[in-house]
Amino acid sequence: MRVLDVARLLTLAALWGGSFLFMRVAVLPLGPIATAELRVLLAAAALVVWLRVAGVRLGWRQDWRLFLVVGTINSAAPFALYAFSALHLPVSYLVVLNATTPFFGALVSAAWLGERFRARAALGLVAGVGGVAMLVRLGPVPLASQVVWAILASLVAALCYAVAAAYLKRQARTPAPAAVATGSQLAATVALLPLLPALPPVAWPTSGEWIAVVMLGVLCTAIPYLLYFRLIADVGATRALTVTFLIPAFGMLWGAVFLGETITGTMAAGCGLVLLGTALIFSRPTGVRAPAPDAATGGRTVR
Repeated sequence: MRVLDVARLLTLAALWGGSFLFMRVAVLPLGPIATAELRVLLAAAALVVWLRVAGVRLGWRQDWRLFLVVGTINSAAPFALYAFSALHLPVSYLVVLNATTPFFGALVSAAWLGERFRARAALGLVAGVGGVAMLVRLGPVPLASQVVWAILASLVAALCYAVAAAYLKRQARTPAPAAVATGSQLAATVALLPLLPALPPVAWPTSGEWIAVVMLGVLCTAIPYLLYFRLIADVGATRALTVTFLIPAFGMLWGAVFLGETITGTMAAGCGLVLLGTALIFSRPTGVRAPAPDAATGGRTVR
């Protein structure tokens, strides 16, 4: 990859890793639903402005069903689940659990799309499960009931991402990626709104907590979407997905620097197993070529 593409990849990993940091700060006064609602609302607002400036058409009338499904499964549900988990888990746990997304992606693709589940992917799945088990049983956080529920919520959130990706693969026609990002954030805003009365904020956020909310919505959601789509257009989906390898390192770093969280040897080992499993799942057998960048984006130009 070019130096510019590598810089985009590192920036993307740093921003997505930071989302768990800001989530931990914002969720304390706002609760899971309001945190997720404000996140998608701010992201949607920023992306709508960008679409207008870039001259990209949203196409809400013909694609609102797709936006609603993707927005619910890929944003509303996982953002709320991760926000709930952030009440009980440190950032270092959250980023490792988020890195299990490729495992669920391999399983969902095999079960739903009929894709071949290779022996190397199975080995990767075992390594990843072992990494999560090491983190859960030997990590520094006591295994209380709320911690178990938080871990399960994070795993379900990772599964949501995998299901949404498989759903998009099954569509005969999908809008431009930037339109999917914007439309899905708008739909996620609508999907979360009815849940607010049942789980309202518990306190009015301080100025620092409001800053965390804005950072979560704009810096860690809207901007990364744009970087990710640009990366897919330039280097292809397969290479762009290597961001998954980098997010845990940045997430652990931000948690240690800004929240004073401890990174233990057990946590590092568990993270290493998860990343090894991810590498095995993404790796291709000898002689199998990765798709070209234009094939990965369906021949469309992403702006």
